[in-house]
Amino acid sequence: MGLTVDELLRMPHLRLRLHSGVEGVSRGVTWTHTSDLPDPWQWVSTCQLLLTNGMSFPTSGSEQVSFLRRLENAGASGLAIGEEMYCPPLTEEFTQESDRLGFPVLLIGFPLPFTSISRAVAEANLLEQSQRLIQTARIYDTLRRVSAIGADTSEIALALTRELGCAVYICDRRVGEAFHPGGPHPPANVTQAVRSIVAGEGSLVVGTRSRALDGGGEVVLVAIPTHENAALVVRTSGLPLDGILLQHAATVAALELGQTRLTLEHQRRSGAELMAQLLEGTIGPLAAGRQLVALGVDPSRAVLTAMTATAEDHIREIHIRLWRQAVPHILSVRGNTIRSILHASEESVDAVLEALGPNGRVGVSAPLKTAGRAQEAVREANWALGAATDSQATIVYYGEVPSVAGVGSIEDAQLLVDQVLGPVLDHDRERHTELLDTLQSFLSHRRSWQTTATALHLHRQTVLYRIRQVEQLTGRKLAETDDLAQIWLALQARTRLAGGR
Repeated sequence: MGLTVDELLRMPHLRLRLHSGVEGVSRGVTWTHTSDLPDPWQWVSTCQLLLTNGMSFPTSGSEQVSFLRRLENAGASGLAIGEEMYCPPLTEEFTQESDRLGFPVLLIGFPLPFTSISRAVAEANLLEQSQRLIQTARIYDTLRRVSAIGADTSEIALALTRELGCAVYICDRRVGEAFHPGGPHPPANVTQAVRSIVAGEGSLVVGTRSRALDGGGEVVLVAIPTHENAALVVRTSGLPLDGILLQHAATVAALELGQTRLTLEHQRRSGAELMAQLLEGTIGPLAAGRQLVALGVDPSRAVLTAMTATAEDHIREIHIRLWRQAVPHILSVRGNTIRSILHASEESVDAVLEALGPNGRVGVSAPLKTAGRAQEAVREANWALGAATDSQATIVYYGEVPSVAGVGSIEDAQLLVDQVLGPVLDHDRERHTELLDTLQSFLSHRRSWQTTATALHLHRQTVLYRIRQVEQLTGRKLAETDDLAQIWLALQARTRLAGGR
């Protein structure tokens, strides 16, 4: 330690006087902090001397004692109060507590500027500041020295553990667990401490939040810039850590997470391109199979899933959530529908459900077996998803799908749609009309012309004209029960084929 409280007192040009706490004058001073806030202990770090004019200093003995104890708990090296300024009289209780704790309280003679004390401390600690600068440079150099930025394991957390001499983790602050699937993973007591800190139970010290651990030591949580849900978590053994170094460490962690997200985004785009090629049939099964295996997905043990979610952030980050669950996959997103190929295991499906969040729905195809079956598998997954949407089930497997009034297979459903609704679909596609949408709305509104018109923002006569066109194209009358039943079943089958949309 470069300077002590006693050495400050012995500098004649500072004209400092010791008020109390003589047993603590050997405490080291690495820096000074000036504050007249009512809670300065939240901003004072270990071995820092607090300078104050006493504008917010409490007046009662009990409050002054509490003020002193909080500074002691924050690790401050002492308290220096400007004389003839705004500080109320120091009580006997305060003085006795200062002596008992060995917490030095100094008086700064008027009109000595606080900057004189700060300059004296800074000049006396030049060597220590140089060492901090060297360690800061080494922290940033970890970015160069780590072996695989963006890998499943946080190389930065491991490097910072070696550099800072204590356990360092990069965690999801919401759950207190490792952000990277390969860790390093915090032990259970550290995870619980992080959750407590996030819940507001920790202490705020120098821009970081901390919580003591049973048996000694503490957990310090530092926000990682530009990554809202990530945090740098440090498990100390009780020795003080430099708050500035921790902020630099958090910045390095942010750079690693940024690179990781870029890597994951590249993988997502590659997977989406492969998925599109599979579903469009523009890639051969052998080449597709090799690419899937290279991405960690074995087609012989995979399924294709069709999924929907209502939470936009879950849809936007589903590839990151699946990566954190260590689920190899490829996926594509269109609107709120996600299609993915992943391993056929309960663990993978459970991870998908968790990644989708509340109100997620999943349809699972029969086993893929080969990449060449992708087009058939997506129809199976859509069919299962439609059943899940109809029944409000969380997940439905193809083969376990209840039939639609006797239409139990994709082939039967497609045949029914083609026979009954084919002319309407062709008309809409060729002439850019909306006959099918009008028909669906008309039936969902109990065949009420006016209600349908209001819902579609159309004139009642327009709805009437469109429904008459549907009847002409299908050769069926909605007033006839048999015809109405066929049209309704065909609409249900089409909805199932489209995955419930």
